[in-house]
Order: sequence, then C-alpha cells, then structure tokens
Amino acid sequence: MTSNLVAPPLRDAPHRDLCTDCGVSRTSTPGDCGHACQFIRPDYPRLEAQVHGRTRDPERPDERFFGPFRQMLKARLEPRQDGAQWTGIATRIAERLLETGAVDAVITVAPHPEDRWRPLPVIVTRAEDMAACRGMRMGYAPTLALLEPARDAGHRRIAMIGIPCQVYALRALEAKLGFERLYVIGTPCSDNTTTARFHDFLALLSDAPETINYLEFRADFRVELRFDDGARREIPFLALPISKLPPDFFPLTCRTCVDYTNSLADITVGYMGGEGEQWLLVRNARGEELMNLLGDELVTATPGSKGKRQGAVRGFIENTRRAAGGLPLRRMPDWVRPIVSWLMPKIGPRGIEFARARVEMKAAETVLHLRREQPRRMKSMIPEHVWALAEPYELTPEAGETAEHTEP
Repeated sequence: MTSNLVAPPLRDAPHRDLCTDCGVSRTSTPGDCGHACQFIRPDYPRLEAQVHGRTRDPERPDERFFGPFRQMLKARLEPRQDGAQWTGIATRIAERLLETGAVDAVITVAPHPEDRWRPLPVIVTRAEDMAACRGMRMGYAPTLALLEPARDAGHRRIAMIGIPCQVYALRALEAKLGFERLYVIGTPCSDNTTTARFHDFLALLSDAPETINYLEFRADFRVELRFDDGARREIPFLALPISKLPPDFFPLTCRTCVDYTNSLADITVGYMGGEGEQWLLVRNARGEELMNLLGDELVTATPGSKGKRQGAVRGFIENTRRAAGGLPLRRMPDWVRPIVSWLMPKIGPRGIEFARARVEMKAAETVLHLRREQPRRMKSMIPEHVWALAEPYELTPEAGETAEHTEP
C-alpha cells in the first residue's frame, strides 16, 4: 500500500447492539453513539434541513424515494478510471478536491494489505494516492474513527466518502467537529456483511474465489464477476445461491436500513437509476460544486424510466414475509429460471423505476424484519418517510409501532 495513505491505529470497538461499526464508538467520546447513530432514533427531517436547507418536497414525488436533490442525472466519466468500480466518479471528485486545494484531506477506505476485500479506513492528502482507493470493499469500516486523527493532524477542510450509516452519524456530529469545510460524497448502500462472510459468498460463486477481483450487482438483474486472469462472468440474480447463505448473513442493521440512497450526502454517486451508467443525485450547492469540479470529464444525460415496479415489489415482500416468518421460500423450478432471467431486464423496472422499486423493497424489509425481531424498536427506528413508502403495499403501523400509535 502506498506509504502516503495514513491508516492510524484504531481503538477497539465496544459491543453495541444493531451496530455497523461506523467508527463513532472508537473515538474518544463513544457516548456520542447515543445521539448520532442511525439505528437508535433517526431524525431525517431535522438533519435534511440542516444539510440541504429543506426537507423532502411533496411537490417533487421522487424526493419521497430518494431524499432532497437539485439534479438527478445518469453519468459516466471519460476517460474511465482504471480499477474503478464503475467509471470512477466518486474517486475522481476526491482527486479534484485535493488537486485544487479545496480540502486538506479525504477520509475514505482502501483495500487492507492482507485482504483486498476488507476496507481499511485511511486519510489521503495527495491526489495521486486516491487511485489506491478505487473499487468496492465489503465489510464494516470504522471510517469515522479517523475524524479525530485528521483534525489532530491539522486538517481543517475535509472530504469524506461514506455509506449512509456513516454519513448520518457524521451529520449528527458535524457542528461538534468544527471543521472549516466539509464535503460529503455518498454512495448508496444496503445488505452489507462482514468481510469473512463475504468470502463465504464468493466461495459459492467460484471454485477459485481468491482470484475474484471485482463484483457488482448491476441494474440489468445480473452480478458481474471479474478475475485476475482477465476473465469475466455474469450471473443472473435468480441463479445466485442465496438459499445457501445462513439466515444471519446480512445483519439486522442492514436488513433494516432506512436510507439506501444516502440522503444526507452532498452528492450521491450510485448506479440504480443509471440504466447501465452511473446515477448522480446532486443534493445541494456543495454537491453542485463537487460535480462541477469534473468539468468536461463528466458526460451526463437525463435518466430514463421503464417498466412497472409494483409486481416486483409485491413479490419481494411476499418472499421477505415468508423468510422473516421462518417459512420456506417458494423455489422457482430450474427450467423456469433462464426464461425469467431473460425477461427481467426487458419487462422489469428499469432506470428510475428500478431505483424506486429497490427503495420500496428496503422500506418493506425494514418493517417486516423489525416487526419480527425487534418490535419495541420500531417506533424509534422507522422514520415517517419509510412508512409512507411501505403504505401502498398494505404495510401500515400497528399499535405501538410509531410514537402516534404507542399504547399507554
């Protein structure tokens, strides 16, 4: 690993229920978890107003799904960055921040020297070192534990690339941290697991899992694998060995994530609505500043939307309800799978409709899993916007599941 990437030693993490180890518990003030954690009592309206100057606008229906935004675009970087997960937009924004002197340091993750899939939180101070951070990592990354070392090193203008649970905590602590300038580049996230469990998953996909260097769940309902020898393989979602994974492969935190699209970032860089390209949600003035740093390197267009999501979402809900209840999932006959796999990219939801479907699925999943496993937490953990997304699918609050429905 490049020596200019700074990876300070981290404190041990104390035990926390429903924790994705964002790093707050490893700071000098671990008690901050009580008010900064996304999984305790999230307050999105307050933080959205703090970050974006407003909450979700009911006159803009897609903000109900994706949070406040000024622009929604599909985009790609030209030229594509070698080693990028998609084309390298998130990494290139961070490079440009360092090149222009807009920030002193970027907090992000790099591959651990002992395991390329394991995220290693690092402080980057040179643009040329961002290349070592390209690509996806899988597992928990205590990225916020580096905020104090960055500040102690004299860095006052900071950028962070983070996932939703990290960004929520960062925003809750932003005023306390006292940075002169803070830019937040967010990526969507869902269904994370430990790095060790991810290796178990890779072993189900290949006889040589140690040679897999790239994995992506694509919007065309396929998983793409790339190997060290240059080979590529695509696996339809329906052919994935999900039934072979243990029930707790995805922790309850990730099965009940209420912010798939990272609504508190300045700019969200993902793929769900990109129709095979990247998908940008430019959320505020800082987000526009970040996008503009790319200049002519960024090629953008208006994202499309095709198909209807309701059938796919209802099918997902039924399977989730059965799985959450401990019932066997209905298995599709093997001879049907290739037919359905061929049809899904052609008649299933695509573009923005695919993104809406995925967000509604996450809302339903949150309600169903918490209702079964942690019902007492529902009134504090589920924000109002999640209930609104679940309501069209007959998932509405029962007694005690919201503050308004709390029994005396």
